[in-house]
Amino acid sequence: MLISKKLAKAFNEQIGHEFGASMQYVSIAAHFSQRQLTLLSKLFLAQAEEERAHALKFVKYVLDTKGELQIPAVPAPTATFASAAEAADAALKWENEVTKQVTALMDIAVKENDYLAQSFLQWFIDEQLEEVVKMDRLASVIKQSGEKNLLMVEAYLVHIEKAG
Repeated sequence: MLISKKLAKAFNEQIGHEFGASMQYVSIAAHFSQRQLTLLSKLFLAQAEEERAHALKFVKYVLDTKGELQIPAVPAPTATFASAAEAADAALKWENEVTKQVTALMDIAVKENDYLAQSFLQWFIDEQLEEVVKMDRLASVIKQSGEKNLLMVEAYLVHIEKAG
């Protein structure tokens, strides 16, 4: 086995967190879809797929390292949001939480001198900077626009997409 039982257990927990995040992002996408904010909905659906892909990366790693895969139960996502700002803040809060989770996984890998896991986790650490910055900017733009000007956020997303 190329992964310790302790690290495999922690990776399994992270798989649950990633699948949970995927469902939460679907819920956030639905919030925007119901308000006819198509681009915001698409953004969060894409984020849901990305979180699912992250979960599957962890699954593959556990299996490749001959760890025992035990995907935990995933709690139901928050179903409704009072505002666009609340939905965006939930996404930002989640990305900050994931950053702490991945850092904790790296701490375990470092303590165990598991260089394979450290290399694997470095990608997630780098990814988290991108995710936190993206959600922080989005939450800020949504708050600046206010609930009555969310179409301006949609226009901002078009601009960002063209610039990228």
